[in-house]
Amino acid sequence: MLNRRTLLTQTAGFAVIGLSLGKAAAASLTGSINATELGVQAGTFDDQSKAFAKLLRDANGRDMPVFLPPGTYVVSNLSLPGRVRLSGVPGATRIVYGGDGHLFMAEQADHIELSGLVFDGANRSMGDYAQGLLDLRRVGHLVVDNCQITGSGKNGLALEHAAGRIERSDVSGAADAGIYSVEASGLAITGNTVSDCGNGGILVHRWQAAEDGTMVTGNRVERIGARSGGTGQNGNGINAFRAGNVVISGNVVSDCAFSAIRANSSSNLQISDNTCSRSGETAVYSEFSFEGAVISNNIVDGAANGISIVNFNEGGRMGVCSGNIVRNLSTTGPYPADPPGFGVGIAVEADTVASNNVIENAPLYGMSIGWGPYLRNVVATGNIIRKAGTGIAVSVVEGAGTAVISDNVIDGTLNGAVVGQRWAEPVTADLTQLSNSGFAHLTVERNRVS
Repeated sequence: MLNRRTLLTQTAGFAVIGLSLGKAAAASLTGSINATELGVQAGTFDDQSKAFAKLLRDANGRDMPVFLPPGTYVVSNLSLPGRVRLSGVPGATRIVYGGDGHLFMAEQADHIELSGLVFDGANRSMGDYAQGLLDLRRVGHLVVDNCQITGSGKNGLALEHAAGRIERSDVSGAADAGIYSVEASGLAITGNTVSDCGNGGILVHRWQAAEDGTMVTGNRVERIGARSGGTGQNGNGINAFRAGNVVISGNVVSDCAFSAIRANSSSNLQISDNTCSRSGETAVYSEFSFEGAVISNNIVDGAANGISIVNFNEGGRMGVCSGNIVRNLSTTGPYPADPPGFGVGIAVEADTVASNNVIENAPLYGMSIGWGPYLRNVVATGNIIRKAGTGIAVSVVEGAGTAVISDNVIDGTLNGAVVGQRWAEPVTADLTQLSNSGFAHLTVERNRVS
């Protein structure tokens, strides 16, 4: 007779069979090649490079993804085929560089996707030809997701002519930069942590000035050094160089030897909604031959200088600097300062609006407008400047262009609220206390001084 107990026993048996079939079906549906089935074994003392290379070639020929089970795989000098989809168990699948050349290198690949993997350079030296632990060049579509890249003897991730995205990954301990991209096309660098790198955090560069379009958003960048020295080439958390149409937004950047965010010769640039703490030099920089920079709604707390939009002498012009908080600046930087020195809250020079910013504790100037004759079409309005050496220093050198300084609140300055300067030397009384500035190129009006 079929009683309740028998029924339950029989149905439980069917459930076990169904579960087993379900797992098999799920494995089949994933369509992944299990690396162990093709001779790649984790945790052995043997170098897995030959077996690993054969595995990738086989997967490329079959156009299938590869799954690496947890464990450590020691490999070197792997050249990736045109199509690679390699995944593992996040934090548990480790690919360790064995030395004598490079780890992964790709040239002219269609599709490379790396996910859930740890790439460990073991701080071993790399060949002169290699740019990074992962050296990926001319990649039509690249995805690096939920990976860890650590201990590279050069850059952690080096890209050239790459399109795609780098996301949710941790890059640490690179001797040079954490992420280095040159000549990108439609690249997104999003939601990563880059830390403890020798010369740079996230670098977006081009060989010649041109549109790049990389988006650097939502990353955490911290503890970036400048081991190779210089006066700004190294030591930057996020750096754009000759790269146009770049967006740098929503990042948290701290403890960089030079700038938290530095853009050199990068036009149509947006730097917005970032938090920048304890920068060794100028926290946020747009410099040299650029046209068009919007720097808005950032927080700068601790730096030698706050925000600079400068180098009109090199063609740097056209900017908006608005809604930023800049505070707690220092007169000490990583090298002996050129005049006028460190300790400037915001510096602007040409075709720029500086409005609705709050600046506090700027020991030299709250705001610097122009440098010698390099001043043209600047409007500084609606700013609050509190506790500064000089509130606003503005150039009155022959040849300086128009500046309008109006409707600012300036409180607690030691050397005057608005002072005309010849280069680094103050040459006027406080212009807010005069009925007429005496300089045809200046309008100073309706400022509130206390």
